[in-house]
This record gives sequence, C-alpha cells and structure tokens, in this order.
Amino acid sequence: MLELIQAGGWLMLPIILCSVIAVGIIAERLWTLRRNRVTPPHLAAEAWRWLQKGELSDDHVKALRNNSPLGRILAAGLANRHGDRNLIKDTVEDVGRHVVHELERYLNTLGTIAAITPLLGLLGTVIGMVRVFTAITAHGVGDPGALAGGISEALLTTAAGLTVAIPSLIAYRYLRGKVDELVVDMEQEAMKLVDALSGQPGRRA
Repeated sequence: MLELIQAGGWLMLPIILCSVIAVGIIAERLWTLRRNRVTPPHLAAEAWRWLQKGELSDDHVKALRNNSPLGRILAAGLANRHGDRNLIKDTVEDVGRHVVHELERYLNTLGTIAAITPLLGLLGTVIGMVRVFTAITAHGVGDPGALAGGISEALLTTAAGLTVAIPSLIAYRYLRGKVDELVVDMEQEAMKLVDALSGQPGRRA
C-alpha cells in the first residue's frame, strides 16, 4: 500500500485526506440522521396529550426541546401556544429552518469531496503524462524504465480519485434524500400541531 501511495506522487496525499474526511462525515451523519433520533415516534402525540390534560409545563417544553430535532420544533410551537396562528406558525418555521440547517451539516463538504477527488486524480494524470513526455524528450522511447514512473503516477492518481469520489457521491445522494424525508416528516408533525393549537377553544384567531 505504501508503495502505491509513493508511486502515485504527492497528489495521493490530498486524495487520502479527502477519503478520511469523507468516511468521518458519512459515519457521523448516518449516526446523527437516525429516524428514531430525529423524529422519535409518538413524540407529538405525547406533547398533545400533555396539552389536552392541562399538564404541559415549562419543564415539559424544555424537555421536549432537548429531546430531538422534532422536539425543538414542537417545543417552539408549544412555547407560543397562547399566541395566534400566525405567531405559532412563524415561530415553528423559524426554528425549523435552523433544524434543517443542522441536519444538512457537513453534506456540502461531502459533496465537494465527491466533486474534487476526480479532478485531483485528473491533475495527477496530467502531471504523470508530463513526466512521461519529459522522459521521452530526455531518453527517447527506447527506455521503458524511464517512462514507467510517469505512467504509474498517471494511472494510480486517477484510480485513487475515482475510488474516493464514487462512494462519496453515493453517500451524499443517500444522505441528502434521507434529510429530505426527515424534513417532510417534521413539517407534517409541525403543521398538525399548529392546526391543533389554532383550533383550541378560547383562542385568538
């Protein structure tokens, strides 16, 4: 392995660094974006039950806020449950934007890695071919050993770049889709809460 890295030239170092970062991001996002962690089942029903029974307190709202990303959104609406519909909706949407931003954390970096690693490999190919033509100029085409280094560098960096880029792109698309699904689920739960709070008797329109 070390021999392959050395043969690939100095551009193998940023490609390897990108691969380490990509693995870290993928592992962290897979752990963070678990559905049970982001949108725990029955969380909205439990909050609504507290509200109906008159048991909802500031401690409940605080616990809900610290529970999960969905809990943060629901807590924002419940904290303003005595306001009108527009106030509740605006508060929920504002908190929701922050939650979505956190769910998408590091995904742009992962997408950038998927985009630049093939370019790094291509740059390595160009540098390797320059070395080949330099060797041809200096030694002619009769010395295969003089050409081997440049050809090896060209092929290895391209292969390394694609090896990092392909799984990174797959993971980026998968995680992006997962975030979109979670956002839709949270929007549905949040709007149910807004509608329920707006429909309570004795509220301002």
